[in-house]
Amino acid sequence: MGKVLKRFILSFIYLASFEAALRSAGIEKCNLVYVSSILPPGCRIVSKEEGLKSLKPGQITFCVMARVETSEPNRLVCASIGLAVPKDNSNQYGYLSEHHAYGETAKKAGDYAEDLAATMLATTLGIEFDSNTAWDEREQVYKASGQILKTTENTQSAEGNKDGMWTTVIAAAVLLEE
Repeated sequence: MGKVLKRFILSFIYLASFEAALRSAGIEKCNLVYVSSILPPGCRIVSKEEGLKSLKPGQITFCVMARVETSEPNRLVCASIGLAVPKDNSNQYGYLSEHHAYGETAKKAGDYAEDLAATMLATTLGIEFDSNTAWDEREQVYKASGQILKTTENTQSAEGNKDGMWTTVIAAAVLLEE
């Protein structure tokens, strides 16, 4: 097989893997525009099911996305989105974070993404904390401040296909307008 044809086939399989991940997330029909990690003031968090009802084919859709792919058999991959919402959500912006990991468990990747979003918000709000303490301890400090309403994460993980076919995972926070 010629080099150009082989490259084309590998590119096609790689893109098909990404398309399958988008379909799994329900956002394959959208024209995705990646944005940075600011959660707008007044933003309401809705379920995936509720959000998908608002999407129309071909719509320009803003999102924060974490994406990881592998063609290595059995390689663990994780994509995580972290979220930190301020208590004064009507006037203050929050943070989203994305984390792309190889070889981490979903728990570790999710904790990292949540910690990252919470730490970005804490520094914006002027919350004092010791960056050398573990996430569990800092989470308590952040929440005890009374300035952070919620932190959470969404993580998707997979093991690479045993036969070396491309495997892709994504985690996305889709920003919708009302």
